[in-house]
Amino acid sequence: MNRKKKFLELLENKVILFDGGMGTEIYKKGFFINKCYDELNISNPAIIKKIHEDYINAGSDVIETNTFGANRFKLRKFGLEDKLYEINYQGAKIARETAGDEIFAAGSIGPLGVQIEPLGPIAVEEARAFFQEQIIPLIDGGADIIVFETFVYPSELFQAVRAAKTLFPDLPVIALITIDEDGTTLTGAEPDRLIRELETFGADVVGVNCTVGPQVMLNWLEKVRKLTQKPISIMPNAGKPKNIDGRNIYLASPEYFGEYAKHFAQAGANIIGGCCGTGPEHIKAMRSSLNALLKDFRRSRIEIEKVSDQPDIDVIPVEKKSRLAKRMRDGHFVKFVELLAPHGVSAEKEIQKAREMYYYGIDVINIPDGPRASARMSALSLALQIQREVGIETVLHYVCRDRNVIGIQSDLLGAFALGVRNILAITGDPPKLGNYPDATGVFDVDSIGLVNILNRLNHGLDIAGNPIGKPTGFFIGVGANPGAINFDEELKRLDWKIDAGAEYIVTQPVFELKIFENFVKKVEHYKIPIIAGLWPLTSIRNAEFMNNEVPGCIVPENIMERLRKVQDSKEKSLAEGIIIAKETLSNMLGMIQGIQIAAPFGRIQSVIDLLDGFNL
Repeated sequence: MNRKKKFLELLENKVILFDGGMGTEIYKKGFFINKCYDELNISNPAIIKKIHEDYINAGSDVIETNTFGANRFKLRKFGLEDKLYEINYQGAKIARETAGDEIFAAGSIGPLGVQIEPLGPIAVEEARAFFQEQIIPLIDGGADIIVFETFVYPSELFQAVRAAKTLFPDLPVIALITIDEDGTTLTGAEPDRLIRELETFGADVVGVNCTVGPQVMLNWLEKVRKLTQKPISIMPNAGKPKNIDGRNIYLASPEYFGEYAKHFAQAGANIIGGCCGTGPEHIKAMRSSLNALLKDFRRSRIEIEKVSDQPDIDVIPVEKKSRLAKRMRDGHFVKFVELLAPHGVSAEKEIQKAREMYYYGIDVINIPDGPRASARMSALSLALQIQREVGIETVLHYVCRDRNVIGIQSDLLGAFALGVRNILAITGDPPKLGNYPDATGVFDVDSIGLVNILNRLNHGLDIAGNPIGKPTGFFIGVGANPGAINFDEELKRLDWKIDAGAEYIVTQPVFELKIFENFVKKVEHYKIPIIAGLWPLTSIRNAEFMNNEVPGCIVPENIMERLRKVQDSKEKSLAEGIIIAKETLSNMLGMIQGIQIAAPFGRIQSVIDLLDGFNL
């Protein structure tokens, strides 16, 4: 019989016992945590083989490969990325050869160690490919099963399972997430919601491992056993570790684990094992307890309790999100004007400029968030003051540089509650570009992750998938650079932003029409509004700055030459800059649904002069 099929059949009529904590056993043998434990598959296979043998002799039905951290990101820290295939292959080969005919070898895979969307820059397609890099050598080396374990984010675990099932549809896959002392996931998901999510992943077995001891996991098991027909796996730590003389010591005894093995089986667990701190002596006690229990053990039929559905969320339609959103949806040409927040506490000048722009027919005031890593009045504060005192809508830039994901969600919920509806999601300039180069940049997420967060809030969920009640209704914009040095990468990131939920694009300032035309052709299939950036140049020095110090901004030589000819006169330079901007706008009108006009050095007269003569 096929070993993989045999494993799945065993789940139906017995409790399967896995091994314990590979990492802590390696540590006990004198290998400190600054070493790559996965690499021992190559440099010291005898040690790994001996640990496997100890667990088999203790009574394990399944041993796990020493490959938990053998993905490209974790191996890269040790300079071992090029040995990824070999490390995983040898890990599976050692386990398979040690297991023999009666014992199963499970390929162990942990989280990537990098954030994937919605929290990070790694797209879900990339994440699946990275998991497959590890799955393939494990199967080539002889693994019978794949175990994804100690995952924090259900979304990452989902991609891991998809990666395995796409490659090997018949491969037994176990999906394990880690929980906290209160039985929720580390992202706050309650047991019933977690088991509902895990059930949809396509894994053959679902469950929990690591972080907590047997008692918490038993409580979790008792809550969820009646919620799913799926086999459930339980693999606790040997309690919470205590730091004694610099070493983490796990205090839960083998006898304690033996007792809880019986409780787990009686509560309906299909697979039982150990995680950190559980050695062969713990597995031996569990084996003894299970043997005594299973003589007359019959698995009772599980009566599934209906889980109440989550309440329907009334997502706010685009046209009802804001006046700007409605005008764009209705096909109107829209006009943004960018105003910088002041360096001090008074926004009187900015409010007056916004008032003049409102009277002049501008649709929204666009407010950058700490541009070029500068310390200014918060963009949110200025946005609220302008909306309150002028009555014109704002587009609030929001950058990822200065807040972690907790602060980001708190800010956005607060901003929506106070009336901000239009957001431009920006990664943000690194601190080294500003006046405080030693400041810490957070960057928990980039603009792609931020769009995902905004989109989730718009669907009534936080980034962990927890309901927030009434959803937000942000109109989500993103930036794009038509003149990006790595244009293919720019397009790829823009694709991810739109896939994440972006609803309109605002570009960097446009000076070279051919470059912009090429950009429009590449993105026209998205069918979302393009707002083109316009910067009325003020002088040849201003043009040189844009050309040399703003990444991806290209001022063509013919424009540079025009400004050189009038460089002796400030007035003529300003006038020529307006003429150039007018020409650019005229040439772009058929390709765009709006413009964002910068007011260099706060000169709003430039905005008025630029728009003079246009019926927009």
